[in-house]
Amino acid sequence: MNVAVVLAAGAGSRFSGPEHKLNALVRGRRVVDHSVDAVLAAIDGGAAIDAIVVVCGAENFAFDDPRVQVVVNHDWHDGQATSLQSGIAHAGRLGADAVIVGLGDQPGIGPDVWAAVAESSSPIAVATYANSPTRTPALIRREIWPSLPTSGDFGARHLISSRPELVEQVPCTGTPADIDTIEDLRTWNP
Repeated sequence: MNVAVVLAAGAGSRFSGPEHKLNALVRGRRVVDHSVDAVLAAIDGGAAIDAIVVVCGAENFAFDDPRVQVVVNHDWHDGQATSLQSGIAHAGRLGADAVIVGLGDQPGIGPDVWAAVAESSSPIAVATYANSPTRTPALIRREIWPSLPTSGDFGARHLISSRPELVEQVPCTGTPADIDTIEDLRTWNP
């Protein structure tokens, strides 16, 4: 069983808009909805993803689709690693063999990317894009979970770079550009 985990717990402190960055609109929809909808479309298209979990923290998000499970990370202020651990713990309770972890602020990552990464049989698989070091979403199998950080403001990045023999790079299309600032948002809403 594969569970998609969308990390959406941070404060978005670099974003100077009137609301949390994930509530800001991109083409008429919340930023976070683009990420969640991409996973749901991948599932609807037959991707090897069985469930979706959104990890919230600084802001709580609600979703209309009953397939979206929301988990609250009360320790979100201690860094992204705690959100990753919250998502993995919930996925483990669901019986997951692997998680596919993505970010809630990347509206340019489509269903095809989630599906391609979910198809990997490697211990770790990462989406790769032309001219970009970004590697999300990333599939992480259960046997790797104990090697992930439990604190700090990073997810699997160090593990991925330190254990390249475990990693399959999955070439993907789309853009992994994220929305961190109001200027980033403006590039999506010209």
